[in-house]
Amino acid sequence: MTGTIPERHRTFLDMLLVTLAKDPRIAAVLAGGSMVQGGFDAFSDLDLVIVVEPPAYAEVMAGRREIAAGLGELLSAFSGEHVGEPRLFICLYGPDLLHVDLKFVLLSDLTHLVERPLVLWARDEAAVTEGLDRAVVVWPERAPQWFEDRAWTWLHYGAAKLQRGELHEALATIGFFNEQVLGPMLQRRNGAPQRGLRKLEQTGIGEALAPLVAAYSAEDASRSLKAAARLYLDLRADAPPERPVSGMPESLLPWLELSFSAEPKAR
Repeated sequence: MTGTIPERHRTFLDMLLVTLAKDPRIAAVLAGGSMVQGGFDAFSDLDLVIVVEPPAYAEVMAGRREIAAGLGELLSAFSGEHVGEPRLFICLYGPDLLHVDLKFVLLSDLTHLVERPLVLWARDEAAVTEGLDRAVVVWPERAPQWFEDRAWTWLHYGAAKLQRGELHEALATIGFFNEQVLGPMLQRRNGAPQRGLRKLEQTGIGEALAPLVAAYSAEDASRSLKAAARLYLDLRADAPPERPVSGMPESLLPWLELSFSAEPKAR
């Protein structure tokens, strides 16, 4: 099960399983991410789901840092509210750096999943397997209308920041748009799960985003935003939304031209 992962990951994982098996509050350890989807390599994180016995859940959640610190040399750790997942504890171990995500759940939480995790260890493997068998496993694909409802507002936001001279904000918006809209739509065109920008280079479709890479200049950011709008329209044609936003992209074009401010003023 762990024979195909790099030595650093395997050594840590073996130690983690031995340590957590000694904790009666822990019911199982599951693995997701690249260990399920494939492509695990030396740069991969360990995405682990820690199933906790119900009576001990509050105690374990309160003591996550101590639990994580007992697994290795913990350099940094924080909870995952920024990604909408407070149960997640994101850890960086050293000195040979390793990123490990620990998600603490109850078995009863595993009813709707985006992937079926691997059972690495379980105190009652039959009960865990039975629970996973009952789970609904669906990758969260976004509908064409989801993209259409957001794309033009996000493009306008980037163009408005560019017009104001907020170049960093405009460039950040381009990256955000690639991750949230164009990356998933390119994956859709390739018949793959909509995983943002993940591994686009390996699939050969990442080159489609190359024209959107902008240098630090207002002119190039303007060019990139125009390219983003064109690529969105091309990808939109694969699965047209039911309710296209009226007047786009014509209404956006003036905002994509550097008509009333360009470079940020020197200070």
